[in-house]
Amino acid sequence: MSQIRQESPEQLAQLRTQVRALIDGWRDRFTPRADAWLRGYDRGFSQALGEAGMLGITWPEEVGGGGRSNRARLVVTEELLRAGAPVAAHWIADRQIGPAILREGTPELRQEFLPRIAAGDATFCLCMSETEAGSDLAAVRTRAVRDGDDWRITGTKIWTSQAHRSEYAYVLARTDASGPKHEGLTEFILDMGSDGVEVRPIIDLQGEHHFNEVVFDDVLVPGRWVIGEVGGGWTQVTEQLAFERGGAERVLSTYLVLEELVKVAGRDGRDLEAVGRLIARLLSLRQMLWSIASAMDAGDAPIRQAAIVKRLGTTFEQELAETARYLLGTVPTPLATSVSGLLGDALLASPGFGIRGGTTEILGTIIAREELPA
Repeated sequence: MSQIRQESPEQLAQLRTQVRALIDGWRDRFTPRADAWLRGYDRGFSQALGEAGMLGITWPEEVGGGGRSNRARLVVTEELLRAGAPVAAHWIADRQIGPAILREGTPELRQEFLPRIAAGDATFCLCMSETEAGSDLAAVRTRAVRDGDDWRITGTKIWTSQAHRSEYAYVLARTDASGPKHEGLTEFILDMGSDGVEVRPIIDLQGEHHFNEVVFDDVLVPGRWVIGEVGGGWTQVTEQLAFERGGAERVLSTYLVLEELVKVAGRDGRDLEAVGRLIARLLSLRQMLWSIASAMDAGDAPIRQAAIVKRLGTTFEQELAETARYLLGTVPTPLATSVSGLLGDALLASPGFGIRGGTTEILGTIIAREELPA
């Protein structure tokens, strides 16, 4: 992949101002939430971002993108997360599916999907995890078998956010079980309106529905919707995890809670020190995010760096939620339109921080292995 053009600090600052202005124009239409990139869903808001050129911002212009840098995309995502904006309708497609199609897809596949994703018009869910596999993606058992030029997919996926609202799914399936488990995996795009697709809701503790179990029963997938090489899924998906794990959502999901902590800091020395430590850690994590974005601009897939940020970000956000529990002096009330609602969202999401995108233990293994000599 060729190097992406670099942008000046002035250009990035101008983009940040534009994102803030767009968000301000929508302030009366959404309630800011912690963990909004999974829970806050508004297709109209996503389409407004697409119209403003803020989706697919790093993709070539000929496929509907903005031709800008990953640092520019980080500016956009930071501002959206800081505002607790409803971005779940486009987040997975913009962050992960689009880049996968851009890297590995055929020219026809790129033209079919990338302009629609960049416009906020195509919604995707991510069908990777299975109950028997968890963070060990190589253990997936969903299978795909040839049907002429096409494929038939059968299996079950779990913890699939917004599957009930998505038009398409990215599916990791096994196309060959004869070799080692890391081989014989293939990536597909699947129409969620196809015969044989069943979406079963998973309701969380506060009665909210954003998770799902998805069952595929002999679902037909066109042959042109294979992403990359048949059997090459493992190599491809490990590169994609850098997009999933190394983004601002691993650090800023609970930023609104930190803002509330800053408001109460200074009541005594203990509060001030605790909040100051959190701010210092956030500044360090942001520096790491900018380093990852720069590496991606150079054409790299910073797998190890992304795993480190994800692991450190998980610890930071969990400790932020626990600190807020003791310092904010409010009763956590999920879905409330107040600081108690933000705290309630953060505390309920907190256990999942160490699971989604790879468990903390798996990430530690990835980091350790990358450190070993080849």
